[in-house]
Amino acid sequence: MKRIVTAALAVAAAAVWPQGAAACTGITLKAKDGGYVVARTIEWGGSNLNSRYVIVPRGHVQRSYTPQGVDGMEFTARYGYVGMAVEQEEFVAEGLNEAGLSAGLFYFPGYGRYETFDAAQKATSISDLQLVPWILGCCASVEEVKAAVERVHVVGVYPGASTVHWRFADASGRQLVLEIIDGKPIFYENELGVLTNSPGFEWQLTNLNNYVNLYPGGAPSQMLGALKLSAFGAGSGFLGIPGDVTPPSRFVRAAFYQASAPLQATAADAVSQCFHILNNFDIPIGIETARGEEAVDVPSATQWTSATDVKNRIIYYRTMYDSNIRAFDLRSIDFGKVGYRTEPLDRVREQPVHFIAVQ
Repeated sequence: MKRIVTAALAVAAAAVWPQGAAACTGITLKAKDGGYVVARTIEWGGSNLNSRYVIVPRGHVQRSYTPQGVDGMEFTARYGYVGMAVEQEEFVAEGLNEAGLSAGLFYFPGYGRYETFDAAQKATSISDLQLVPWILGCCASVEEVKAAVERVHVVGVYPGASTVHWRFADASGRQLVLEIIDGKPIFYENELGVLTNSPGFEWQLTNLNNYVNLYPGGAPSQMLGALKLSAFGAGSGFLGIPGDVTPPSRFVRAAFYQASAPLQATAADAVSQCFHILNNFDIPIGIETARGEEAVDVPSATQWTSATDVKNRIIYYRTMYDSNIRAFDLRSIDFGKVGYRTEPLDRVREQPVHFIAVQ
Protein backbone atom coordinates (compact mmCIF):
# COMPACT_ATOMS: atom_id res chain seq x y z
CA MET A 1 0.00 0.00 0.00
CA LYS A 2 2.97 2.31 0.52
CA ARG A 3 3.70 2.42 -3.23
CA ILE A 4 0.21 3.57 -4.17
CA VAL A 5 0.27 6.27 -1.48
CA THR A 6 3.58 7.57 -2.84
CA ALA A 7 2.21 7.80 -6.37
CA ALA A 8 -1.03 9.35 -5.22
CA LEU A 9 0.77 12.05 -3.29
CA ALA A 10 2.85 12.89 -6.35
CA VAL A 11 -0.30 13.31 -8.40
CA ALA A 12 -1.96 15.30 -5.64
CA ALA A 13 0.93 17.74 -5.72
CA ALA A 14 0.01 18.56 -9.30
CA ALA A 15 -3.29 19.90 -8.02
CA VAL A 16 -1.45 22.11 -5.55
CA TRP A 17 0.89 23.56 -8.22
CA PRO A 18 -1.33 23.74 -11.31
CA GLN A 19 0.78 26.41 -13.03
CA GLY A 20 3.33 24.02 -14.48
CA ALA A 21 4.84 21.66 -11.93
CA ALA A 22 3.19 18.88 -13.90
CA ALA A 23 3.34 19.86 -17.54
CA CYS A 24 3.18 18.05 -20.86
CA THR A 25 3.49 19.23 -24.45
CA GLY A 26 2.43 17.07 -27.39
CA ILE A 27 2.93 17.60 -31.13
CA THR A 28 2.35 15.64 -34.34
CA LEU A 29 4.32 15.50 -37.60
CA LYS A 30 3.74 13.63 -40.84
CA ALA A 31 6.27 12.64 -43.51
CA LYS A 32 6.26 12.26 -47.29
CA ASP A 33 6.56 8.47 -47.01
CA GLY A 34 3.27 8.30 -45.08
CA GLY A 35 4.95 8.35 -41.69
CA TYR A 36 2.94 9.62 -38.75
CA VAL A 37 4.73 10.67 -35.56
CA VAL A 38 3.29 11.76 -32.23
CA ALA A 39 5.73 13.18 -29.71
CA ARG A 40 5.51 14.64 -26.23
CA THR A 41 7.33 15.81 -23.13
CA ILE A 42 6.52 14.98 -19.54
CA GLU A 43 7.43 17.42 -16.79
CA TRP A 44 7.31 17.24 -13.05
CA GLY A 45 9.19 19.73 -10.92
CA GLY A 46 8.37 18.22 -7.52
CA SER A 47 10.43 15.03 -7.42
CA ASN A 48 12.05 12.36 -9.56
CA LEU A 49 9.25 10.38 -11.21
CA ASN A 50 11.45 7.25 -11.25
CA SER A 51 10.18 6.53 -14.74
CA ARG A 52 10.37 3.02 -16.19
CA TYR A 53 9.62 1.26 -19.41
CA VAL A 54 7.32 -1.73 -19.46
CA ILE A 55 7.07 -4.46 -22.09
CA VAL A 56 3.67 -6.12 -21.80
CA PRO A 57 2.94 -9.39 -23.65
CA ARG A 58 -0.41 -10.57 -24.93
CA GLY A 59 -2.39 -12.25 -22.19
CA HIS A 60 -0.90 -10.20 -19.35
CA VAL A 61 -3.48 -9.66 -16.61
CA GLN A 62 -3.74 -6.53 -14.46
CA ARG A 63 -6.20 -5.17 -11.94
CA SER A 64 -7.07 -1.53 -11.51
CA TYR A 65 -6.55 0.53 -8.41
CA THR A 66 -9.53 2.23 -6.77
CA PRO A 67 -9.72 4.53 -3.75
CA GLN A 68 -10.23 1.34 -1.72
CA GLY A 69 -7.17 -0.55 -2.97
CA VAL A 70 -6.25 -2.89 -5.84
CA ASP A 71 -9.80 -4.16 -6.28
CA GLY A 72 -11.06 -2.54 -9.48
CA MET A 73 -11.57 -3.89 -12.99
CA GLU A 74 -9.44 -6.83 -14.08
CA PHE A 75 -8.17 -6.56 -17.65
CA THR A 76 -6.18 -8.82 -19.95
CA ALA A 77 -3.99 -7.56 -22.80
CA ARG A 78 -5.22 -8.65 -26.20
CA TYR A 79 -2.36 -6.70 -27.82
CA GLY A 80 1.22 -6.45 -26.61
CA TYR A 81 2.64 -3.00 -26.04
CA VAL A 82 5.60 -0.96 -24.81
CA GLY A 83 4.96 1.87 -22.39
CA MET A 84 6.68 4.54 -20.30
CA ALA A 85 5.45 4.51 -16.72
CA VAL A 86 5.76 7.08 -13.93
CA GLU A 87 6.09 6.42 -10.18
CA GLN A 88 5.19 2.75 -10.58
CA GLU A 89 5.01 0.29 -13.42
CA GLU A 90 1.22 0.14 -13.59
CA PHE A 91 0.91 3.87 -14.32
CA VAL A 92 1.81 4.05 -18.01
CA ALA A 93 1.82 7.67 -19.20
CA GLU A 94 2.73 7.00 -22.85
CA GLY A 95 2.81 3.89 -24.99
CA LEU A 96 2.39 2.12 -28.32
CA ASN A 97 0.85 -1.26 -29.03
CA GLU A 98 1.56 -3.82 -31.74
CA ALA A 99 -1.60 -2.83 -33.65
CA GLY A 100 -0.29 0.72 -34.11
CA LEU A 101 -2.33 2.51 -31.44
CA SER A 102 -0.59 5.26 -29.46
CA ALA A 103 -1.95 6.48 -26.13
CA GLY A 104 -0.80 9.02 -23.59
CA LEU A 105 -2.04 10.94 -20.58
CA PHE A 106 -1.51 14.66 -19.92
CA TYR A 107 -2.21 16.45 -16.64
CA PHE A 108 -5.43 18.45 -16.64
CA PRO A 109 -5.77 20.22 -13.28
CA GLY A 110 -8.81 22.23 -12.34
CA TYR A 111 -11.01 21.41 -15.33
CA GLY A 112 -11.87 17.72 -15.60
CA ARG A 113 -14.09 15.84 -13.17
CA TYR A 114 -14.46 12.07 -13.04
CA GLU A 115 -17.39 10.02 -11.86
CA THR A 116 -17.68 9.58 -8.12
CA PHE A 117 -16.36 6.14 -7.24
CA ASP A 118 -19.13 3.62 -6.51
CA ALA A 119 -17.91 0.43 -4.85
CA ALA A 120 -20.84 -1.44 -6.40
CA GLN A 121 -19.34 -0.70 -9.84
CA LYS A 122 -15.73 -1.52 -9.04
CA ALA A 123 -15.68 -4.49 -11.46
CA THR A 124 -16.04 -1.97 -14.31
CA SER A 125 -14.04 0.85 -12.71
CA ILE A 126 -10.61 1.80 -14.09
CA SER A 127 -8.26 4.31 -12.50
CA ASP A 128 -7.33 7.36 -14.55
CA LEU A 129 -3.64 6.47 -14.29
CA GLN A 130 -4.30 2.99 -15.75
CA LEU A 131 -6.54 3.99 -18.64
CA VAL A 132 -3.54 4.09 -21.01
CA PRO A 133 -2.35 0.51 -20.35
CA TRP A 134 -5.90 -0.82 -20.49
CA ILE A 135 -6.56 0.90 -23.83
CA LEU A 136 -3.22 -0.21 -25.28
CA GLY A 137 -4.02 -3.78 -24.36
CA CYS A 138 -7.51 -3.88 -25.84
CA CYS A 139 -7.81 -1.43 -28.75
CA ALA A 140 -6.40 -1.17 -32.27
CA SER A 141 -8.06 2.07 -33.43
CA VAL A 142 -9.43 5.30 -32.05
CA GLU A 143 -12.97 4.14 -32.87
CA GLU A 144 -12.41 1.13 -30.61
CA VAL A 145 -11.12 3.51 -27.93
CA LYS A 146 -14.37 5.47 -28.01
CA ALA A 147 -16.45 2.31 -27.67
CA ALA A 148 -14.27 0.92 -24.88
CA VAL A 149 -14.41 4.07 -22.74
CA GLU A 150 -18.21 4.03 -22.87
CA ARG A 151 -18.18 0.62 -21.13
CA VAL A 152 -16.23 1.63 -18.02
CA HIS A 153 -16.18 4.07 -15.13
CA VAL A 154 -13.02 6.17 -15.00
CA VAL A 155 -12.19 7.09 -11.40
CA GLY A 156 -9.45 8.89 -9.53
CA VAL A 157 -7.30 6.92 -7.11
CA TYR A 158 -6.61 9.81 -4.76
CA PRO A 159 -9.50 12.25 -4.08
CA GLY A 160 -7.32 15.39 -3.94
CA ALA A 161 -5.26 14.67 -7.05
CA SER A 162 -5.27 16.45 -10.37
CA THR A 163 -7.36 15.02 -13.17
CA VAL A 164 -5.78 14.10 -16.50
CA HIS A 165 -6.87 14.06 -20.12
CA TRP A 166 -5.67 11.75 -22.87
CA ARG A 167 -4.45 11.65 -26.47
CA PHE A 168 -5.03 8.62 -28.72
CA ALA A 169 -3.70 8.16 -32.26
CA ASP A 170 -3.91 5.20 -34.62
CA ALA A 171 -2.15 4.08 -37.78
CA SER A 172 -4.73 5.81 -40.00
CA GLY A 173 -3.43 9.19 -38.85
CA ARG A 174 -6.54 9.98 -36.87
CA GLN A 175 -6.12 11.45 -33.39
CA LEU A 176 -8.55 12.00 -30.50
CA VAL A 177 -8.44 13.91 -27.22
CA LEU A 178 -10.49 12.56 -24.33
CA GLU A 179 -11.60 14.80 -21.48
CA ILE A 180 -13.96 13.74 -18.71
CA ILE A 181 -16.15 16.69 -17.74
CA ASP A 182 -18.77 16.40 -15.01
CA GLY A 183 -18.34 12.65 -15.05
CA LYS A 184 -18.99 12.31 -18.81
CA PRO A 185 -16.35 11.32 -21.40
CA ILE A 186 -16.03 13.85 -24.24
CA PHE A 187 -13.97 13.07 -27.34
CA TYR A 188 -12.53 15.72 -29.66
CA GLU A 189 -11.07 15.11 -33.10
CA ASN A 190 -7.55 16.53 -32.82
CA GLU A 191 -6.82 17.54 -36.40
CA LEU A 192 -4.19 20.02 -35.24
CA GLY A 193 -2.24 17.34 -33.38
CA VAL A 194 -1.18 19.54 -30.43
CA LEU A 195 -2.03 19.01 -26.77
CA THR A 196 -0.85 20.51 -23.48
CA ASN A 197 -2.71 20.81 -20.17
CA SER A 198 -5.41 23.12 -18.80
CA PRO A 199 -7.73 24.77 -19.81
CA GLY A 200 -9.74 22.42 -21.99
CA PHE A 201 -8.87 21.46 -25.54
CA GLU A 202 -11.59 23.55 -27.20
CA TRP A 203 -10.46 26.65 -25.27
CA GLN A 204 -6.87 26.10 -26.41
CA LEU A 205 -7.97 25.99 -30.04
CA THR A 206 -10.01 29.18 -29.63
CA ASN A 207 -7.07 30.92 -27.97
CA LEU A 208 -4.99 30.47 -31.14
CA ASN A 209 -7.12 33.22 -32.68
CA ASN A 210 -5.30 35.70 -30.43
CA TYR A 211 -2.17 35.08 -32.53
CA VAL A 212 -3.40 35.67 -36.09
CA ASN A 213 -0.51 38.10 -36.52
CA LEU A 214 2.15 35.36 -36.32
CA TYR A 215 3.74 33.83 -39.41
CA PRO A 216 7.03 32.14 -40.31
CA GLY A 217 9.85 34.13 -41.84
CA GLY A 218 10.73 37.77 -41.43
CA ALA A 219 8.55 40.82 -41.02
CA PRO A 220 8.97 43.38 -43.83
CA SER A 221 10.44 46.79 -43.13
CA GLN A 222 7.98 49.61 -42.72
CA MET A 223 8.01 53.36 -42.23
CA LEU A 224 6.99 55.01 -38.97
CA GLY A 225 6.64 58.54 -40.21
CA ALA A 226 10.14 59.39 -41.45
CA LEU A 227 11.72 56.53 -39.47
CA LYS A 228 12.35 53.19 -41.15
CA LEU A 229 11.71 50.18 -38.92
CA SER A 230 13.49 46.89 -39.74
CA ALA A 231 13.71 43.54 -38.01
CA PHE A 232 16.83 42.84 -35.96
CA GLY A 233 17.13 39.28 -37.26
CA ALA A 234 15.47 36.21 -38.74
CA GLY A 235 12.14 34.92 -37.47
CA SER A 236 10.60 38.31 -36.75
CA GLY A 237 7.26 37.05 -38.06
CA PHE A 238 6.95 35.19 -34.77
CA LEU A 239 7.53 38.35 -32.72
CA GLY A 240 4.99 38.25 -29.91
CA ILE A 241 4.75 34.47 -29.57
CA PRO A 242 4.40 33.70 -25.83
CA GLY A 243 7.56 32.41 -24.20
CA ASP A 244 6.44 31.37 -20.71
CA VAL A 245 5.84 27.76 -19.65
CA THR A 246 2.12 27.91 -18.90
CA PRO A 247 -0.02 25.39 -20.82
CA PRO A 248 -1.76 28.00 -23.04
CA SER A 249 1.58 29.52 -24.04
CA ARG A 250 3.13 26.13 -24.73
CA PHE A 251 0.08 25.19 -26.83
CA VAL A 252 0.52 28.31 -28.98
CA ARG A 253 4.25 27.77 -29.45
CA ALA A 254 3.79 24.08 -30.23
CA ALA A 255 1.07 24.82 -32.79
CA PHE A 256 3.15 27.44 -34.65
CA TYR A 257 6.46 25.55 -34.48
CA GLN A 258 4.73 22.43 -35.75
CA ALA A 259 2.90 24.27 -38.53
CA SER A 260 6.09 25.94 -39.77
CA ALA A 261 8.17 22.74 -39.74
CA PRO A 262 9.15 21.54 -43.23
CA LEU A 263 7.67 18.25 -44.40
CA GLN A 264 10.30 15.57 -43.92
CA ALA A 265 11.01 12.73 -46.37
CA THR A 266 10.71 9.83 -43.94
CA ALA A 267 9.19 9.00 -40.58
CA ALA A 268 12.68 8.71 -39.12
CA ASP A 269 13.41 12.26 -40.26
CA ALA A 270 10.13 13.43 -38.71
CA VAL A 271 11.09 11.76 -35.41
CA SER A 272 14.36 13.70 -35.39
CA GLN A 273 12.49 16.91 -36.15
CA CYS A 274 10.05 16.25 -33.29
CA PHE A 275 12.91 16.01 -30.81
CA HIS A 276 14.37 19.28 -32.15
CA ILE A 277 11.02 21.06 -31.83
CA LEU A 278 10.48 19.73 -28.32
CA ASN A 279 13.91 21.01 -27.28
CA ASN A 280 12.10 24.35 -27.08
CA PHE A 281 9.81 22.98 -24.35
CA ASP A 282 12.42 21.74 -21.89
CA ILE A 283 11.65 23.38 -18.54
CA PRO A 284 14.81 24.15 -16.53
CA ILE A 285 14.72 23.04 -12.92
CA GLY A 286 14.12 25.99 -10.64
CA ILE A 287 11.83 28.01 -12.90
CA GLU A 288 8.82 26.64 -11.00
CA THR A 289 10.39 27.07 -7.56
CA ALA A 290 9.31 30.10 -5.54
CA ARG A 291 11.91 32.43 -4.06
CA GLY A 292 13.22 31.06 -0.81
CA GLU A 293 12.32 27.47 -1.64
CA GLU A 294 14.89 24.84 -2.53
CA ALA A 295 14.67 23.30 -5.99
CA VAL A 296 14.48 19.52 -6.32
CA ASP A 297 17.78 17.80 -7.04
CA VAL A 298 17.06 16.64 -10.60
CA PRO A 299 18.67 17.90 -13.82
CA SER A 300 15.45 19.16 -15.41
CA ALA A 301 11.74 19.51 -14.81
CA THR A 302 11.35 17.90 -18.24
CA GLN A 303 12.00 14.35 -17.11
CA TRP A 304 11.64 12.64 -20.47
CA THR A 305 10.62 13.18 -24.06
CA SER A 306 9.23 10.54 -26.40
CA ALA A 307 8.42 10.28 -30.11
CA THR A 308 6.28 7.50 -31.54
CA ASP A 309 6.48 6.42 -35.18
CA VAL A 310 2.98 4.98 -35.37
CA LYS A 311 3.27 3.62 -38.92
CA ASN A 312 6.52 1.74 -38.32
CA ARG A 313 5.69 0.77 -34.71
CA ILE A 314 8.76 2.37 -33.09
CA ILE A 315 8.75 4.35 -29.85
CA TYR A 316 11.77 6.55 -29.08
CA TYR A 317 12.74 8.34 -25.88
CA ARG A 318 15.41 10.40 -24.17
CA THR A 319 15.60 11.54 -20.56
CA MET A 320 16.81 14.32 -18.30
CA TYR A 321 19.80 12.12 -17.42
CA ASP A 322 20.71 10.97 -20.92
CA SER A 323 19.96 13.00 -24.04
CA ASN A 324 20.92 10.08 -26.30
CA ILE A 325 17.84 8.76 -28.09
CA ARG A 326 16.88 5.16 -27.40
CA ALA A 327 14.12 3.17 -29.08
CA PHE A 328 11.96 0.06 -29.09
CA ASP A 329 11.02 -1.43 -32.46
CA LEU A 330 7.79 -3.31 -31.74
CA ARG A 331 8.11 -5.22 -35.03
CA SER A 332 11.10 -7.03 -33.54
CA ILE A 333 9.22 -8.13 -30.39
CA ASP A 334 7.21 -11.36 -30.37
CA PHE A 335 4.47 -10.36 -27.94
CA GLY A 336 3.20 -13.92 -27.90
CA LYS A 337 6.48 -15.19 -26.43
CA VAL A 338 8.17 -12.28 -24.65
CA GLY A 339 7.77 -12.13 -20.89
CA TYR A 340 6.56 -9.13 -18.95
CA ARG A 341 9.50 -6.82 -18.31
CA THR A 342 10.08 -3.50 -16.60
CA GLU A 343 13.30 -1.53 -16.20
CA PRO A 344 14.24 2.06 -15.33
CA LEU A 345 14.49 4.39 -18.31
CA ASP A 346 18.02 5.14 -17.09
CA ARG A 347 20.22 2.47 -15.56
CA VAL A 348 22.83 5.17 -14.85
CA ARG A 349 21.64 8.63 -13.82
CA GLU A 350 24.39 10.61 -15.44
CA GLN A 351 24.69 12.22 -18.85
CA PRO A 352 27.26 10.23 -20.87
CA VAL A 353 30.02 12.32 -22.43
CA HIS A 354 32.12 10.94 -25.25
CA PHE A 355 35.57 12.45 -25.40
CA ILE A 356 37.20 12.81 -28.80
CA ALA A 357 40.71 11.43 -28.93
CA VAL A 358 43.14 13.77 -30.64
CA GLN A 359 46.51 12.31 -31.70
